[in-house]
Amino acid sequence: MGKLKEVKEYDSITGNIDYKDDDKYEYVPEPVFSELIEFIHEFAGNEENADALDFMRISYKRNVGDLVSIKNFVGLIQMKSGYQIQVLPKIDFGTEEDDSNTKTKKVFLKMLKSMKDFPSKTFNAASLKVDKMNLYEIFINMYLQEVRQLVKHGIKSTYITKEDNLNYYKGKLLINQHIKTNIVHKEKFFVAFDEFNPNRAENKLVKATLLKLQKMTSSAENSKEIRQLLTAFEMIDVSTNYEKDFACVHIDRNTKDYEMLMKWSKVFLMNKSFSTFSGDTYSRALLFPMEKFFESYVAQKMKKIFSPGGWEVKSQAHGFFLFVEPRKQFALRPDIVLQKGNRTVIMDTKWKNLIDNESKNYGISQQDMYQMYAYSKKYATSEIWLLYPLNRLMREHAPIVFDSGDNTTVSIHFIDLDNIEENLEQLKDKLEMNAIYENLGGEAIG
Repeated sequence: MGKLKEVKEYDSITGNIDYKDDDKYEYVPEPVFSELIEFIHEFAGNEENADALDFMRISYKRNVGDLVSIKNFVGLIQMKSGYQIQVLPKIDFGTEEDDSNTKTKKVFLKMLKSMKDFPSKTFNAASLKVDKMNLYEIFINMYLQEVRQLVKHGIKSTYITKEDNLNYYKGKLLINQHIKTNIVHKEKFFVAFDEFNPNRAENKLVKATLLKLQKMTSSAENSKEIRQLLTAFEMIDVSTNYEKDFACVHIDRNTKDYEMLMKWSKVFLMNKSFSTFSGDTYSRALLFPMEKFFESYVAQKMKKIFSPGGWEVKSQAHGFFLFVEPRKQFALRPDIVLQKGNRTVIMDTKWKNLIDNESKNYGISQQDMYQMYAYSKKYATSEIWLLYPLNRLMREHAPIVFDSGDNTTVSIHFIDLDNIEENLEQLKDKLEMNAIYENLGGEAIG
């Protein structure tokens, strides 16, 4: 793989060498910058594929020239030349420095593990040298660990129908082929029969993926692991028709070990990112929305922290609609619903850095507040919380609470991603204290 440039969400990328050492910009060589601009223009969206402009923004600044900024997406973009741009999330670590982005990558990998579409059961972030690996190598390693689990549990076989001209009768005689082939060979039988072997579509696709990753990886660790895993697939054919073999994939109780592998095989073999692009190019991109990571990670940790205290934690709850006549319309799906006895608390995660400016509502959007108000009325609860990532400006900020005057209270809580479990314990304590204040007739705290 080519040279790697690490940037973070919303960083401004320039190809102007005069700003190579400017702290305001991230510099890449002009030919690479031109490739990036071409990439953005080339990947236009349609019904099945994403538009690159949904992920990246092109702007212009006098004296600097064109600038490209990645929106709230993270992942990897590879240019035709092989040059890679790795986009990491902006995470606040207080007074601690993270110049090498090692801490950022470790937190991000923990967030990855919370996603349903990632092989979190087998992925071991502690074993990775994250400071020396780019995200693509990390994704490759995740895939390999999942394959290792499959091999450990046993590669699945199935009955596969074969046709052959044998010296003995077996299965079903194929009369037309038999007459055509054996008109002078009366001792042979052209038959179709079922044979139990591992040469099934799922295994073919895994082997094809391993062979492709062997050519792509630049990690000695990943390369070694691939060579070891391929020995378990020696007797299996390589998939040559991906579309056909993916159509034959069947996931059930007996093939559960293949479920995650097939998703990732499609990513690697067919360049099907979780945000897919289309275009006649050798470029590729794996880009993931940070909102989803943040939402999933907070919900996962909240279940761990809140459930022992008697709270029922539901993520992406549904069942209520904004309107019910003439039919149910505009489903309401808060990110997290907490219930304990007769008490209901609604929480929504927002991957956005708030600002310390009350006159600008701290950067909270009016649309989000309308949404919170609808949650309050439909779920018949006054306790609404908005959860934002902690940032430097808001680290020591006083509690922020909005009261509608008609029994709706929206409280703001900042999630410290570097110490999320301790942070959620504090949030749980706030909820418990609010219950006590309410019983005593006092005001809730934010």
